[in-house]
Amino acid sequence: MNEGTPAIIAEGLTKRFQSFTAVDRLDLRIDRGEIIGFIGPNGAGKSTTIRMLCGLLRPSAGRASVAGFDVEHEPESVREHIGYMSQKFSLYGDLTVRENLRFFGGIYRVPRQQFAERMRFAVAMAGLQGREDALVRTLAGGWKQRLALGCAILHRPPILFLDEPTSGVEPEARRRFWDLIHDLAAEGVTILVSTHYMDEAEYCNRIALIDRGRLVAMGTPGELRGHRLGGDLFEIACAPLGAAVQLLSGTPGVVEAAIFGDKLHVVLGAGGTSAADLPRLLTAHGIEARLPRPISPNLEDVFVQLVSGKQEERAAP
Repeated sequence: MNEGTPAIIAEGLTKRFQSFTAVDRLDLRIDRGEIIGFIGPNGAGKSTTIRMLCGLLRPSAGRASVAGFDVEHEPESVREHIGYMSQKFSLYGDLTVRENLRFFGGIYRVPRQQFAERMRFAVAMAGLQGREDALVRTLAGGWKQRLALGCAILHRPPILFLDEPTSGVEPEARRRFWDLIHDLAAEGVTILVSTHYMDEAEYCNRIALIDRGRLVAMGTPGELRGHRLGGDLFEIACAPLGAAVQLLSGTPGVVEAAIFGDKLHVVLGAGGTSAADLPRLLTAHGIEARLPRPISPNLEDVFVQLVSGKQEERAAP
């Protein structure tokens, strides 16, 4: 891979399963040493895209190259230059930490004279010094996760694909895992990491928002947060939330209404319903409501707005 060549390129990348389109004309350009967050809900097409980029699935249309190799015509060369950590835990619970590392070292053909040093690095990164002979099934989730990452980088790949690696892991362990990701990127490793946790997007250099197989937007966290929502954003505590969303979604002047935890985020456009009108409108329909407060949009607000806009475009004749 030449120094100036993007580490990952996808042009019109598409994957169909009979009549279902899982990935729809996806374009990506990712530079060396970037951390790219692949963000979207479950079923958005993130895992399918990663499997195509890893040379594990053949595209239905379009093209992609990884580390300078064509994913369709040179899948073996692609796999020699990448590390891959799937969303399902990939280690062997009945083997020890040491045995798992030896197994993956063999798969990745790590030179015998380098393996001892690589294993020491992986064990230290996972925080498992002194536990090399522990069965993997006895380890806590955060340790398993870091060990799986250590196995994925035993052969020192220049590109790393992480498919929802922090799913089901406690917040503190998730944050430590991201520290490791940043350490690898500082060494020049290119990392594409998929997640449905919007807060994790803040740790990435750039974010690719994907929904229903299509790229909705791509940019830095700051660029995406600066996306205009089409009005002013307010947070309001009310109950029941479902009835509130249904009512406000059809109210003039309400650009968007969505549930965030135990509150609503409501985008109000000019010349329609005002923030002061919201409590009166809701209580008139039997919905308990407090005074709304103006807030700054977060990435999830932006994602909801972008996705709803794209869905309206698709529905238009």
